[in-house]
Amino acid sequence: MDFIDFPRLSGHALLSLRGVEAAAFAHAQFSSDVTALPLRHWQWSAWLSAKGRTLAVFQLLRLDEEHVLLVLADGDADAIASQLQRFVFRRKVKIEVRTDISIAGSFTAPEAASGAAIAVEGETLELDMGSDALPRTLTIGPAPAGEAVVDPAFELAWRQSDLRYGLPRLSADQREQWTPQQLGLDRLNGYSVKKGCYPGQEIVARTHFLGKAKRALQLLRVTDGTASGAKVEQNGAAIGTVASVAGDLALAVLPLEMAEGALSVGGVEAHGVPLLEGLAR
Repeated sequence: MDFIDFPRLSGHALLSLRGVEAAAFAHAQFSSDVTALPLRHWQWSAWLSAKGRTLAVFQLLRLDEEHVLLVLADGDADAIASQLQRFVFRRKVKIEVRTDISIAGSFTAPEAASGAAIAVEGETLELDMGSDALPRTLTIGPAPAGEAVVDPAFELAWRQSDLRYGLPRLSADQREQWTPQQLGLDRLNGYSVKKGCYPGQEIVARTHFLGKAKRALQLLRVTDGTASGAKVEQNGAAIGTVASVAGDLALAVLPLEMAEGALSVGGVEAHGVPLLEGLAR
């Protein structure tokens, strides 16, 4: 794993949960089934409000019996850590933002990681973040000395590849707006309807079992510069909202049943783009 040569993902952050109750705490707070996750494997997960709205979407790594690591592509890690701390009470878990560790990416297939299995080499972790359709590798390791070089073009390309896989990248204005179903987290196996209680679980389960989801995520080609929160229109009426943007690609929450007619965002026609499969873990 040649971590040094991979471009850094400067907007990503790491949140560590350590202690004998780290997995139990994560299981009680997040949408995925943490206790069923094998060691040295990862899954998609989310933290929800009590009303079942998504606060953050992240990768959850179960590194050992007492260590869970969250990879946050979006969101203020310090704020999330502070908010989580309110729920610790007497649980034996320590929450810490890891600024001593760097995250890098590459549009190449991993050397050793596969699917949800994490490859470990010394202090470096390798994760399979893609599929045959679009190979990607995420590498986590000790931060190198000196200031990290930021490559805006690479970071945009990475964000666009996330959207192509249907992975929502939520800016501050889109947090606490959408249910996991509306954000398509079922495509990523990002929530469980069988595990015990967690914040928002009742809303998620009710929507799932009663089949009440009326909106879902769709990928659109839009005008570069489109902002999250922009309205998607059809036949002169607003029918949906842009939840995530990366250049000229956007993930929009739209009705499952729509009338015929072209879509537009900001008065410019928007075209549907097929989502890539293979990022579920």
